[in-house]
Amino acid sequence: MQSAETSLDALLKLDNQFCFALYALSRRVTALYRPLLQELGLTYPQYLVMLVLWEAQGQTSPDEFAGVPVKFVGERLHLDTGTLTPLLKRLEASGLVLRARAQQDEREVRLRLSVAGLQLKEKARVVPLQLICNSGIPPDRLLQLQRELQALLEMTLPDEKATKG
Repeated sequence: MQSAETSLDALLKLDNQFCFALYALSRRVTALYRPLLQELGLTYPQYLVMLVLWEAQGQTSPDEFAGVPVKFVGERLHLDTGTLTPLLKRLEASGLVLRARAQQDEREVRLRLSVAGLQLKEKARVVPLQLICNSGIPPDRLLQLQRELQALLEMTLPDEKATKG
């Protein structure tokens, strides 16, 4: 029988840390994306921003799309503005994103895709499929894991009703 101290020590082993497994996995998955995204000229965080913008614009023509607030992108990616702003500046400098103050509220900055940002979407379409192939994990298992991780994420997010009450 183990002593209480030995059992408690086991709690502090690196391999017993749930957070470490997530951290190490996140780094590994990001590394799998790296060569695919280098071909697009994007880092992984920049790719995530582009995904949000491509999704938000959908099939709306560039002339009709008013863009989305920076706050929206931050909420979708669970990033604060201090982390997001440098990413957006680099995307703007590379000619993929346009930033402008909202006409109705000067405090709000809105984001739109440039023509180059829209064109990059065509090249990016192969990234998810290539990642599945490169991972060596069966696609149905990846889908199952993605659903489980999404459910875990939702369980750990603060309840909106409780925080607004």
